[in-house]
Amino acid sequence: MSDNLAELSKSLAEDLHTESMWDWELLPPEILIQSLSHLPIKTLITCTSVSKTWKSLIQNPTFISNHLHLSNNNNHLLLFRLCSEELLKAPRNFEIDEDETELYKLYWDNNNNEDFHEHTSFDFPFHGESTSRVFNVIGTYNGLVCLADFFLTHAFNFILWNPCLRKFVKLPPPNVSFKTHGLCHESTGFGFDAQTNDYKVVRFVTLQNAGEIGESPPEVEVYSLAIGEWRMVTALAPIGEVLGRVRQAFINGALHWIALKKVIDNKFIGSVMVFHLGDEVFREMELPKLSDEDGYWRQPAISAYGNSLALFHRTDRALNIWVMKEYDDASSWTKIFNYADPVFGI
Repeated sequence: MSDNLAELSKSLAEDLHTESMWDWELLPPEILIQSLSHLPIKTLITCTSVSKTWKSLIQNPTFISNHLHLSNNNNHLLLFRLCSEELLKAPRNFEIDEDETELYKLYWDNNNNEDFHEHTSFDFPFHGESTSRVFNVIGTYNGLVCLADFFLTHAFNFILWNPCLRKFVKLPPPNVSFKTHGLCHESTGFGFDAQTNDYKVVRFVTLQNAGEIGESPPEVEVYSLAIGEWRMVTALAPIGEVLGRVRQAFINGALHWIALKKVIDNKFIGSVMVFHLGDEVFREMELPKLSDEDGYWRQPAISAYGNSLALFHRTDRALNIWVMKEYDDASSWTKIFNYADPVFGI
């Protein structure tokens, strides 16, 4: 079938508004799904206007997942958010030029694309709707982009956006917020629950009236796209504060954050807080043990590294990158990069 994809795509596009289009409705469902799965995104967008059946099929999460798997063909796409320096500084300057806009682009990331070619671009439809003037990308999965408009230490608005299908869902207000609970620090994650075929947004919120930072467990709530509402997680999270606005990593069906826990002598120890989206249970992983030469933790960040984790952090002496070579094995943390710079010691 792959040899005839161009002809199939052209045939569908030309027949959309002709009587011959109705012949496609007579195809067995499995043949129709297989045919649509091999079409480019722009043609699929056009196909959503054919009928309610086609629209429902194309917007089904399982179809989207399968289509992405086939279209990527072991190639990866990198998402870039492009905006001016003025727009980037808007949350700090409390002002914005209404003519300033954002643009999102996808680029191929593979060994055969040395020139880093653009795959496609999307106009941003939410300009001017953010409390903080701009939205941040929380995470992406299966073509969905999770956006939040962090202002100081908490977010007001959340959006799940499918730029390819030009569809979005604005999430309802969460249960725990500045309006309901006062000052708080929060961190948000986004991922996919393969057990229920559902996309979930997770918020870790540390309330300022709950005591000192790192002395109490955070409040945790989950938004389910399938259900369309927020609910509190009943399982008790480990004691510690998830670092606000620090990017999370979604791998192996779980979200991972850097968290700080207060110990004796007002000192803090760091760990990786893990939340599994299917079972909705928590656990912790140890961070690498720092030597005297490493100094102390400063600005740690975590990222997916294949099916495991990578850790970026600055100390008082250098910038370091670690990788966990065996997932969930703290002894496998290995430092792979060290950049010593005198400025870090100032």
